[in-house]
Amino acid sequence: MPKPMPPAHPFDYPGTDADDDKLREECGVFGTVGVIDAASIVALGLHALQHRGQEAGGIVTHDAALGFNSARRFGLVRDNFTSEKLLNTLPGHIGIGHVRYSTAGSKGATQIRDVQPFFGEFSMGGAAIAHNGNITNAITLRRELIERGSIFQSSSDSECIIHLMARSMGRTIPDRMEEALRKVEGAFSVVAMTRTKLIGCRDPLGVRPLVLGRLGEGWVLASETCALDIINAEFIREIEPGEMVVISAETGVQSHFPFRSKRSRFCIFEHVYFSRPDSILGGRSVYETREAIGRELAKEAPVDADLVCPVPDSGTPAAIGFSLQSGIPYAMGIIRNQYMGRTFIEPTEQIRNMGVRLKLNVNRALIRGKRVILVDDSVVRGTTSRKIKEMILDAGAAEVHFRIASPPTAWPCFYGVDTPQREKLLAATMSEDEMRDHLGVDSLKFISLDGLYRAVGEAGGRDPKAPQYCDACFSGEYPVEPADMIDQGFRMKTAAE
Repeated sequence: MPKPMPPAHPFDYPGTDADDDKLREECGVFGTVGVIDAASIVALGLHALQHRGQEAGGIVTHDAALGFNSARRFGLVRDNFTSEKLLNTLPGHIGIGHVRYSTAGSKGATQIRDVQPFFGEFSMGGAAIAHNGNITNAITLRRELIERGSIFQSSSDSECIIHLMARSMGRTIPDRMEEALRKVEGAFSVVAMTRTKLIGCRDPLGVRPLVLGRLGEGWVLASETCALDIINAEFIREIEPGEMVVISAETGVQSHFPFRSKRSRFCIFEHVYFSRPDSILGGRSVYETREAIGRELAKEAPVDADLVCPVPDSGTPAAIGFSLQSGIPYAMGIIRNQYMGRTFIEPTEQIRNMGVRLKLNVNRALIRGKRVILVDDSVVRGTTSRKIKEMILDAGAAEVHFRIASPPTAWPCFYGVDTPQREKLLAATMSEDEMRDHLGVDSLKFISLDGLYRAVGEAGGRDPKAPQYCDACFSGEYPVEPADMIDQGFRMKTAAE
């Protein structure tokens, strides 16, 4: 899996505890064909998907006269892909783009060559590819490809797809991509392009999202519907699990299903946290789903209190649902500083030690003397939760109760989410009562896995024999065996657990 890079700016320090203690989606993908000035459309789409990755981004386009052109940059879309000068270097009516995740703290420097989309030149022409997800047999594939003469340019698992395509004997690029993806295990939503065709594909389980839109006479593929809204494109439908679409301006959308049919296992955490609240998943508003999660949480874990406060911004819809169900007033007891990305002040040790306070501040006038329910989307390491609790108590709160809009995160994700090692996950080593004592709060309750399923629309809860979603981070039941991680010593869940 690719490693995160150090901050692109010497005074950037996104690594406050508020960032450190969240699961991170690895990336977002976007593509368009049959439009004027594809690069500008792609840049807007990537801007809407920025929440899925803030470390780096890239765009590839094709122009009949000038061929393929690309730009890859570290940092945010708004800082890199809004200048007319740069966009003029990316002409064409077809293009794809990618935003890459950002993780606090450097585990190893990422090079610009790790930034997608990746490009390859084949006998029938060039192709570029952008991938959201994670290939669970990438180490094995990479070793085999290198032994057969492939020369890798990056540390990304996604580059395996390009090399597998190069070794395919398929007559067309879509044929080669299809053959390559049959050898890949794990999760993938892929957007690719040739000189004239836009290609989209989801893995047979449909773990990661991908949607199809219409923009005038052109077409759009994107990780989420919010990326269609920003360009005023019409949402047509979700790409089905195991489906590949090949789109051109002349022939429109051609669909087929190259993989053996499997039961869908969409990532349930997309509903909880990853997707933007204004996106649509499975025909339902993400915001409405998160509000329903809050209502279910209030039914399962009621508590006498004076205020329901979200941990911004991800806990807001669930907190509203909790308030509506419980009748306890909703209040913005914590205010988020939206402009924390950069500072002109050098990040000295003293400033770093401010931690959460750099991003979050307590509304003291509201909190003083109150019994406060804090609603958050998840608890990962617990470092943020402890510091927020301290801030609330320092502001004079009488009691602090945590209500979490997801079950305990006790297992790492291997399908495209940056997750700490299992021993660093609080729920992997502590019971709920032990976590409550560790955080030092008056009460701590998580929504049950059945409750979460009910909130996302499964009235009967979770079917233990045939789960409707991928919920491995909560249950430890992995729909695709993480082969590479098992080879490195990862221990799967046992029957006793």
